[in-house]
Amino acid sequence: MAKFGELISSEIPVLIDFYMDLTEATDDLHSVLRDVAAALGDKAKVIKIDVEKNETLANALRIKGNPTFIIYKEGEMKWRQTGDQDANTLINLVEQYC
Repeated sequence: MAKFGELISSEIPVLIDFYMDLTEATDDLHSVLRDVAAALGDKAKVIKIDVEKNETLANALRIKGNPTFIIYKEGEMKWRQTGDQDANTLINLVEQYC
């Protein structure tokens, strides 16, 4: 993921979901993220990154749990949490940085 630096340097918040496709809950999580992206529209970016396909990046960021959410703005990590989150919680968190 060579463009990760560009991605997180955005002037709008970037919510990243680092996930592994190992559980049945993955589909539920993807629908939560669709809801978050729809609610935020152009105010933020919502991105999913498969940990297994981006192992070097996941290791560099010390991603250990599934899922791990991180919010970046202008290249700075603003928030990080491992574990399931509901759509409203994620929307409210991202809106704090809009």
